[in-house]
Amino acid sequence: MSHVFYRHLRQTYPTAVAGDGVYVVDSDGRRYLDASGGAAVSCLGHSHPAVIRAIKDQVDKLAYAHTGFFTSEPTEALADKLIAAAPAGMDKVYFVSGGSEAVEAALKLARQYYLEIGQPERRRFVARRQSYHGNTLGALAVGGNQWRRKQFEPILIDADHLTPCYAYREKASDETEEAFGLRLAGELEAHLEKVGPETVIAFIAEPVVGATMGAVTAVPGYFQAVKAVLDRHGILLILDEVMCGMGRTGTMFASEQEGIAPDLICIAKGLGAGYQPIGATLVHEKITGAIRDGSGFFQHGHTYMGHPTASAAGLAVQQAIEDEGLLARVRTMGERLEASLTERFGNHRHVGEIRGRGLFRGIELVEDRATKAPFDPAHALNARIKKAAMAEGLMCYPMGGTIDGQLGDHILLAPPFIIDDGHVAEITEKLGRAVDRAIGSLEG
Repeated sequence: MSHVFYRHLRQTYPTAVAGDGVYVVDSDGRRYLDASGGAAVSCLGHSHPAVIRAIKDQVDKLAYAHTGFFTSEPTEALADKLIAAAPAGMDKVYFVSGGSEAVEAALKLARQYYLEIGQPERRRFVARRQSYHGNTLGALAVGGNQWRRKQFEPILIDADHLTPCYAYREKASDETEEAFGLRLAGELEAHLEKVGPETVIAFIAEPVVGATMGAVTAVPGYFQAVKAVLDRHGILLILDEVMCGMGRTGTMFASEQEGIAPDLICIAKGLGAGYQPIGATLVHEKITGAIRDGSGFFQHGHTYMGHPTASAAGLAVQQAIEDEGLLARVRTMGERLEASLTERFGNHRHVGEIRGRGLFRGIELVEDRATKAPFDPAHALNARIKKAAMAEGLMCYPMGGTIDGQLGDHILLAPPFIIDDGHVAEITEKLGRAVDRAIGSLEG
């Protein structure tokens, strides 16, 4: 009997023993095409030689040094590389071990910024329903994933959650995309006036919503309208790019495609591609300047922040993305994956929408396509699809609660940037069989 505390204690898991490009191999020799990158993590697959070599070389030199005493060469180099590619105004990188830690750091930085500039009355965060920002208590509090939040709500800080930019379900049938985006920005403005804009620290959002709703992109102009509202009231914008950033949507930062420059950006997952645990918060110069010229010290920290080996891995991953032209490949292969999914599922009577950007794609499943009615959550369709896909040798990321934390099912796809046309065909074929088998088990 295993002594590992699994995610699900009534479930057993195959043992992964090897990685081979886009495949994970288990102890029985079965191969699984990783069409979800684990959780949008493994952007270079599982056996990239340059990244593996960089990790080994760094361990040979220096595995770890505490940031209370030292900086390190790979950490400095990775920070330089990220800032060179970042939106205007970013000038510092706060390294952590994962996405939840990156969000926690952003929340605390935002609060401390206002203390430094003499606005201690700011204590409130505004976010969106059906968002996900991590599982630590602060990140969970600003997140809007009801299923993950529910049992912990009594111990969460208060945060306000507004309508997500989820056009498939929230846009009125007679409403243009532009009008929909402006309506949501107006909802934010009205909410700020209600609670008092002088009490609000920041608005936090995913540029492309990941696990909770399945690659939901904002309508054009939405984020620009939101940013204009925030700027009028001196409120910070935190963008959570933990899942959708680091090239996943076809540009290094997802915010590039929205035409905005936020105040804080949270990244992880594709930053280290799973080769080492690493995340980071990118910080605007006005925030670092306020802290540097004020107290001089950010009241926060972790033992493994700025870890030299993790930084060496992250640097090698980002260098590989650049050297191999993988951002362009993400855009090209993303279009091919979209076309393949549309051909297979576009007329499927239980597929409501195929959406996403780059190699970040979602399929929303419905019981009735005309009315958009979801399946009964008691059927656990998403779990059935995951099981059927694994039996096919395919890793995908199905989730339930797409609409409100209870209703709705979707599948998230986030394959490695190195996939080719053969992999696209394999993903589509295996996923098609898995979806049909899972739905068939309900109908028959």
